[in-house]
Amino acid sequence: MSGGHKAGRVTAPGDVRTAPSNPALRHVLTHLITPLLMCLGMGLAYLGAFATPEPHHLPVAVVGAGPEAKVFAQTVKDKAGDQLDVRTLPDRATAVHQLKDRDISGAYVLDAKAPELVVASAGSDMSATAVEKVFTPAATAQGVPLKVTDVVPPVPGDPTGSGIFFLLIAVSIGSYASVAVLGAAGAGLSPRTRAALVAGVSFVVSLIGAAFAGPLFHLVDHGLWGVWAMSWLYSAGILFLGAGLHTFLKRWTTLAVMVLFVMLNFTSSGGLFRPELQDGFFGSLHAFWNGAGLVEGIRDLVYFDGHGLARNVWVLAAWLLLGMIVTAIAGVVERRRAPADSITPAPSTAGPAAVPARSAEEAEEEAEEEEIEETVAV
Repeated sequence: MSGGHKAGRVTAPGDVRTAPSNPALRHVLTHLITPLLMCLGMGLAYLGAFATPEPHHLPVAVVGAGPEAKVFAQTVKDKAGDQLDVRTLPDRATAVHQLKDRDISGAYVLDAKAPELVVASAGSDMSATAVEKVFTPAATAQGVPLKVTDVVPPVPGDPTGSGIFFLLIAVSIGSYASVAVLGAAGAGLSPRTRAALVAGVSFVVSLIGAAFAGPLFHLVDHGLWGVWAMSWLYSAGILFLGAGLHTFLKRWTTLAVMVLFVMLNFTSSGGLFRPELQDGFFGSLHAFWNGAGLVEGIRDLVYFDGHGLARNVWVLAAWLLLGMIVTAIAGVVERRRAPADSITPAPSTAGPAAVPARSAEEAEEEAEEEEIEETVAV
């Protein structure tokens, strides 16, 4: 070798060195985004909704006639501020009627010797407890015990009334987990076939829910067919909406469905805390979210003689209609995509198998990614 050349490795033509990389590590880090977003979303939703329950315009009544009742009601209102909406009622019968119509959460019956608090804990055990905490000091100040009467108690199989909330969770998990399966494993099926599967799966999920509510755990003592029907509406709404969204969101569908039907849904359902015990955001969702429609619909049917039931059934039906519309749009989009996907590239002398092989590899990778996202979500 001549002195003008430095010793070392001679780089051959085409031998280009690139910066070291680890595709496997990059792949794992990409998929870690989903559980981390779940952690963030669950924390924000559950802690935001459940961590510090406080009354916000909780409707209560003071029962009594004359200026004494009005003065007492005003005193309670002044101390509570925006926490309570206090009204006066002329007699106990009127208070019981408004409790059964779910217009108030509790009523304090004035009596110098035997004051009474009337509640309907089947509507919300937490609300009844909150009302009791408000009026117990008033009886204590009189030096007499407070009698608490529950005019609408929950059934013996669900003593705290929270069983309906856990029924909501079971039906929701069965529904959104099925969305993940239909999205990943059913991607090759026609939209019509997937729609038929959605109808069938929601029917099975609702039957399981009815079995939990009735013969297995006795969460309800009547109206089981109505519970089943509302569960079917609820489950079908989730499945149709999720199946339709998959066409557009692909592997991010399970995360989107979890946000809609777990993070925002469970927290606004009223199953543990009614909207009067939550902040304005979750309280406002309660008015039209499908989980609230199921929970409050079951309560209306089983405990409150169907008062308010029609409105909650319409909420569930509206979500189902939304899901069917999204699924129909997805079907149109898929049919328009199909001709473009079916076109095969013209053979090339440079490498006839290169393009198809790459397409197959990309399809396999996409399927694997969806399966990973599905597993993490479930």
